[in-house]
Amino acid sequence: MTFVIGAACVDVMDRACVEECPVDCIYTGGRMAYIHPAECVDCGACEPVCPVEAIYLDADIPADQREFVDENARFFAEPLPGREAPLGSPGSAAKAGEIGVDTPFVTEYGV
Repeated sequence: MTFVIGAACVDVMDRACVEECPVDCIYTGGRMAYIHPAECVDCGACEPVCPVEAIYLDADIPADQREFVDENARFFAEPLPGREAPLGSPGSAAKAGEIGVDTPFVTEYGV
């Protein structure tokens, strides 16, 4: 299991979770943040600091937000718009910097 960020983060990105994460595995896109599934150590430090309660264990995300489990993984596994290669596993969100783009699903979410 790993933690994922759901719909409530879209267009909010408070970043309290980013600051709280002890392994720096929460990356920021254009409209939301994403937790790297391989870098997350399942400590849960991010969940209680999220002011919009957007962070869930992947198995506990509400049924109407299941797509966000795939989108959190897709953010790292597939090339994002404007990039030729997947982000992969940079090992640190701080090292990677703000990514600034989202998966196509998140880009179109709610618009």
